[in-house]
Amino acid sequence: MNLFGTLRAPRELLFGSRQRHALAGAAARLGRRALVVTDGRLAAEADFLTLVGQLEEASLAVLVDSSTLPDVPVESAIASAEGARGFAPDLIVGVGGGSCLDMAKCVALLLTHGGRPQDYYGENAVPGPVMPIIAVPTTAGTGSEVTPVAVLSDSERTLKVGISSPYLIPTVSICDPELTLSCPPGLTAIAGADALTHAIEALTAIRREPVPGIAQQRVFVGKNELSDQFALGAIAHLWQGLEAACSNGSDIAAREKVMLGATLAGLAFGAAGTAAAHAIQYPVGALTHTAHGVGVACLMPYVMTWNAPVIEEELARIAQAVGLDGAEAVIPAVSSLFERIGIPKTLGDLGLRHEQIDWVAEQSSGITRLVQNNPRPLNANEMRKLVAAAFSGDRASLN
Repeated sequence: MNLFGTLRAPRELLFGSRQRHALAGAAARLGRRALVVTDGRLAAEADFLTLVGQLEEASLAVLVDSSTLPDVPVESAIASAEGARGFAPDLIVGVGGGSCLDMAKCVALLLTHGGRPQDYYGENAVPGPVMPIIAVPTTAGTGSEVTPVAVLSDSERTLKVGISSPYLIPTVSICDPELTLSCPPGLTAIAGADALTHAIEALTAIRREPVPGIAQQRVFVGKNELSDQFALGAIAHLWQGLEAACSNGSDIAAREKVMLGATLAGLAFGAAGTAAAHAIQYPVGALTHTAHGVGVACLMPYVMTWNAPVIEEELARIAQAVGLDGAEAVIPAVSSLFERIGIPKTLGDLGLRHEQIDWVAEQSSGITRLVQNNPRPLNANEMRKLVAAAFSGDRASLN
């Protein structure tokens, strides 16, 4: 076997309760003028105000930008960067959920290299390093604190768009599970289901020939030995903690497992990439205006069923990691877990209409960077079959 692995990660990753109080020390080593990017709700919370105070006590000049909106509209990122130029930050601190962290990445990019987000869409279009970023997640889901991706919404396009470059990986990530204690059950479920989907898709992604230079040519190289280890660890931790965290939000042990699982999942898919569930979710999300995590989790059992003939080894490894009796038990167990935490079972339940199936299948097939990462190929007809099965709840039609 040709052992090959790729890992891209922050220079420093701190995980654990109360680690948020290490922010000021980490920031003081990276800059003197910190732009703190968050959203309007978090900007008024006591924990956030304490962190800002600690930055100021460490002799940093601080400007708070609380303008982050869900899904990061392109125009908002441009406005934030322009608004911060007069402050001349040399450090960006992102505090919040995935949108806040993606906003921080995008603002750092624009302040460093200029232009508009549109100039950097796709893979490897960022020309060089950006100013230092510290990521402090307050939800456990997207893994943006460790990934090379910033996702935005562009009013000129139907679907969300992404900027993917190793230069966007934060310099320091501080993951404190105590910051997730205030997440309501619904958000905990959506974010955690997103993380579990990241881990499963990273583990089951296509394995490419590891030609020299593949990690420079591609941001997402496909599954490899290192990403597999992170993915399996993520699956195990999320399996142990997600339902408990949704049932009892004050269960700090469960919160720790979910946040660690989300971060490990980010490390896994940050190199391996995601696949068909994410490809289909983008047009589904555009039509139904449902949360990303809901869409990918709804789709995951159907995508796993389609892929089952070629991922038997990976399913067996998942079964071993979570204590199930064999590979055949994994897909029903994933479906059952998602149902128990409130994830809709079908695309119809998400609000997709039958007459929209063809458009979703067509758009999904066009997202080649994700479809080509799927372990079992999907032509246009097969994609429609998969979307139709997810719409009606007919997994048996995919066997």
